[in-house]
Amino acid sequence: MDRAIRAFLDVLAVQQGASPQTIRAYASDLAQFQAFAQDARKRRGPLIPESIEPALIREFLAARDRKGEKKSSLARKLACLRSFFRYLVRVGRLEANPAEDVRAPKLPKHLPRVLTKDDAGALMEFPGGQERDSLRNRAILETLYSTGARVSELVGMNCDDISRSEGVVRVRGKGQKERIIPLGSIALDAIAAYHAQAPNVREPSSRRSSDTAAVFRNSRGGRLTTRTIARIVAKYSRRLTGGTIHPHTLRHSFATHLLDEGADLRAIQEMLGHVSLSTTQKYTHLATDQLLSLYDRTHPRAVSTTETNEVIKQKGSR
Repeated sequence: MDRAIRAFLDVLAVQQGASPQTIRAYASDLAQFQAFAQDARKRRGPLIPESIEPALIREFLAARDRKGEKKSSLARKLACLRSFFRYLVRVGRLEANPAEDVRAPKLPKHLPRVLTKDDAGALMEFPGGQERDSLRNRAILETLYSTGARVSELVGMNCDDISRSEGVVRVRGKGQKERIIPLGSIALDAIAAYHAQAPNVREPSSRRSSDTAAVFRNSRGGRLTTRTIARIVAKYSRRLTGGTIHPHTLRHSFATHLLDEGADLRAIQEMLGHVSLSTTQKYTHLATDQLLSLYDRTHPRAVSTTETNEVIKQKGSR
């Protein structure tokens, strides 16, 4: 089992180009399942993939559920196990995938949080001043909102990926798949201002040569991490909301605001790098909710959803 897991993780990293975060999450999930399976077998010799049955996977998920683990985490663990055993089938180690028919936990449907256009504009203005870090942080916020890029894609952006003349940037998404996204003039100007104030952004880093190409770097010349980007967004969002938002909120806001302005859903799918259109369609629900809310607030003959439900209840009680 140890060798099979190591081989699978190597394939994810080398052949499929999975992110370090994905590798760590899958390694953790597989180690957790391996420990559970070994304990369930009462330590009868080394655990081998051929001994895993669907019932054991269901027991593992049920045990994690009893410990209070979130449904989303359980779904991720099942997806990890399906991927692992699918790999073993592909290389001829197993004849069938024992996780394939295990039912995934039903996830509650939550619409992603989205900033209003005014709030998004205000957030961009918070990193004031002409200091290097302020200019960099504003460029980060502008780029996230302008492109809808994932935070991992932002971290991986290199200076040569940006074409100012064409107003686009090349990003590397999941599985190292490349796509071209429009990059607005305000974001381009913010990046240019940052680089003008930090000319050493192109100088060699003492840590890794790959850092020399990074668009966004720390004070030591190293490429920023996803965690640092999250802290930067949280820092300024606290001024806006009193709470914190995640960089992904800017991605959701990017898509929803484009849809509000009449952008084609297929075009948004391309810019976000979604494989399936159904993933992008959640933004139509956000736009509809906002439209109904606007209607309720502004139309003189509108009846709010709450009022409508009360009317229905009253009629039903009669």
